[in-house]
Amino acid sequence: MKHARRHAMIDIHGLQKSFGDHVVLKDIHMHIDKGAVVALLGPSGSGKSTLLRCVNLLTIPDKGSIRVGDHEMTYSGDATRLPGDRTLARFRANTGMVFQHFNLFPHMSVLQNVMEGPVTVLRAPKAKAREQAHALLAKVGLQDKADQYPAQLSGGQKQRVAIARALAMQPQVMLFDEVTSALDPELVGEVLGVIRDLAADGMTMILVTHEMSFAREVADQVVFMRDGVVLESGTPQAVIDEPQQAATQQFFARYHAGQTV
Repeated sequence: MKHARRHAMIDIHGLQKSFGDHVVLKDIHMHIDKGAVVALLGPSGSGKSTLLRCVNLLTIPDKGSIRVGDHEMTYSGDATRLPGDRTLARFRANTGMVFQHFNLFPHMSVLQNVMEGPVTVLRAPKAKAREQAHALLAKVGLQDKADQYPAQLSGGQKQRVAIARALAMQPQVMLFDEVTSALDPELVGEVLGVIRDLAADGMTMILVTHEMSFAREVADQVVFMRDGVVLESGTPQAVIDEPQQAATQQFFARYHAGQTV
């Protein structure tokens, strides 16, 4: 479900990142409205996951600025002026991130996994955190799994717990890094269903995904990256169905070939 555009939630200007001599991101600019869903598409190694990690500063950019909500960070390439841990923590609190691998605490129940962040980081009272955790597990369809442990869950269920855990921190933005790529095909739909519901609720989201049909259905904007640059950006119909660049056309040709009957 597409939603009306509102004021900007994320602004990225002049973002650059290298690892040694390997340039991963080259002068990235993005403007993402509040409530928008953006799908990052492109071949492996194009910089999509690095860009996502830069948005919540799990990876520190070399240069450029990132604003999420009212919080902005600017990097000038001067390593002596990097922000401290508290500043980074405040900035990261605006974003929830879900990875390809679930990273759940195996010694904690599902309910405890969802409660952990609010209790230890936000200092929420346990009773309030427990009530919120139950509500979020209901939202992702796992209210009956609250007392089970990660080892007892399927991959799709683990990923839905990971989404609930991220939502428990009440982020302004959700980031998803190929969250279905490690799942068996029959489990993909249940995770995409949760993301579809979040989109309908108006959550601002950036998705790195290879699920082209899902991106076409849910995203307001598709950004196609290759070799650390944004080659094309626009509506799903414009970028996926009518790409202008040769590299984009070649990338989506396989998708369109699979759509033919």
